[in-house]
Amino acid sequence: MKLSMMLNYAGGFHAAVDRVVELEKAGLDVVWIAEAYSADAISQVGYLAAKTSRVEIGTGIVNVYSRTAALMAMTAAGCDYVSNGRFILGLGASGPQVIEGFHGVPYEKPMQRIKEYIDACRMIWKREQPFQMDGQTVKVPLPAGQGTGLGKPLKIIKPGQEIRTDIPIWWASLMGLSVQATAEVADGWLPIFFDPEKFHNVWGDDLKKGLAKRDPSLGKLQISAGGMVAIDESLTGDAQKKILDFARPNAALYIGGMGARDKNFYNTICKKYGYEKEAIEVQDLYLSGEKDKAAAAVPGEMIEKSNLVGPKGYIKERLAAYKEAGVTVLSVNPVGPDAVKTIETLKEMIG
Repeated sequence: MKLSMMLNYAGGFHAAVDRVVELEKAGLDVVWIAEAYSADAISQVGYLAAKTSRVEIGTGIVNVYSRTAALMAMTAAGCDYVSNGRFILGLGASGPQVIEGFHGVPYEKPMQRIKEYIDACRMIWKREQPFQMDGQTVKVPLPAGQGTGLGKPLKIIKPGQEIRTDIPIWWASLMGLSVQATAEVADGWLPIFFDPEKFHNVWGDDLKKGLAKRDPSLGKLQISAGGMVAIDESLTGDAQKKILDFARPNAALYIGGMGARDKNFYNTICKKYGYEKEAIEVQDLYLSGEKDKAAAAVPGEMIEKSNLVGPKGYIKERLAAYKEAGVTVLSVNPVGPDAVKTIETLKEMIG
């Protein structure tokens, strides 16, 4: 099992990069860079590629609306080129508030669009023939009657060396058919609020359906999951709870405030885990402006199971549970004074 973490901007970007350099030496395997509607992720990938030598660098995530399919493939090829084969393309749909409100692009057929972007990227990287696609969301070249009529299929130009044809593509899917599609066509999956003992209640059927259609040449579906990490013999009882409480505000934001009342997938995940009453309460409190009360109402068991906080023996048990659940990349957010020691300890425990 590999270790990954999101790039943490606390203290500024350059300080965060310096931290990644130190954690790479300690054994960190993957670093993810978010984008949302902040500074673009790709510029940061390039900077990190120059500052590191071993760690894989992934987008966590970039959306499939603000870049064309061809530009997405070119961007991934460029990131992989400058990082010497260390890039991971993490894709997602974002949401209509960002896509329509910030980018001015209709938020249509998100699942189909991601599938077609994955197909397009792989076709472009292989360079077997000039790229053309007549999909539902990707049509290249432009159909007759659109544009000048002068467009023609092209092959991507090699940037001085062969383009890696199997740059890993990960999909941050949440529910239903999107999770099925992820299990079918993506190299990896980026879930949220992953409870290794209960995840089947939320995604089990969809994963099974998707894996049944998966091309064996893709290999095993990679899964990245985890959370906040603190390892110390003192972290039991109230001391453990005090650390876990740091995860409450963010959980409340997602469960209570991400999306309209009847279209919050994170709230649905909470309900599917068996916390229906709590999910409704968190949402009611959050949407009424009582964010602190919403955070306090997040189920304690859900917080505990989706993070790794406790004594070394307890953490070993949790690591075994994640491995048994099929997690191949443990996503960690070290808390405490010595992140390097936390990563080193985890690497020793994973073996």
